Amino acid sequence: MLVLRDVLVPVDFEPASYQALAHARELARAFGARLHLLHILEDTFDLPAGTEGSVSGFPRLRRQIEVDARDRLNELLTDEDRHADATAVALIAASPSAGIVGYATEIQADLIVMGTHGRTDKPLGVIGSVAEQVVRNAECPVLTVRQVTSEPRVSNAPVMQARRPATEERSR
Repeated sequence: MLVLRDVLVPVDFEPASYQALAHARELARAFGARLHLLHILEDTFDLPAGTEGSVSGFPRLRRQIEVDARDRLNELLTDEDRHADATAVALIAASPSAGIVGYATEIQADLIVMGTHGRTDKPLGVIGSVAEQVVRNAECPVLTVRQVTSEPRVSNAPVMQARRPATEERSR
């Protein structure tokens, strides 16, 4: 039986990540899971050895960037999310995919729900490079949500009902 306790949503403040957040929020509510919003700040100033200019070399700048991103993430949390103990974390990492996979491993995420832009100039079946790297390297399942540019489709499929494990229901 599928049990979700921790659902991770990488947010890059683009429409696809907002759509992924909506899906993750519904899954977290249905399963009673904790929602984790994560924004990875790529250390764009991380230069090859022997050069200077890394954000990590400027602690005040680094802290301010992290605080600003965390504030933006916190604005995305609803009162219901906060009541369910959702978290918002901003980290600086050498690459977004490595940061996402590393954080997912750290919190022992049961699922990563992330947006993908579904660029039309890529071959059919290819997802975004960050999403593809996360799918390849994450230890948990990854649900990718393609950016929808038109009206959402309505499905006639039955709604999936989340069930708690019998042992958990008995302990209540």
